[in-house]
Amino acid sequence: MKTLEVEVVRVKITLACTECKQRNYNMTKEKKNHPERLETKKYCKFCHRHTMHKETK
Repeated sequence: MKTLEVEVVRVKITLACTECKQRNYNMTKEKKNHPERLETKKYCKFCHRHTMHKETK
């Protein structure tokens, strides 16, 4: 018997600070599970505090 393997496609994304607009983080995500843009609160080394970071193109 053959087993069917499903390939998981993860795309690279970049997170940018909403206050200073610096691109701080590189991550991957699954487009199938999360088609909308990612938004999370992370530490910005340029602002020296936790700020909202949004996914950029």
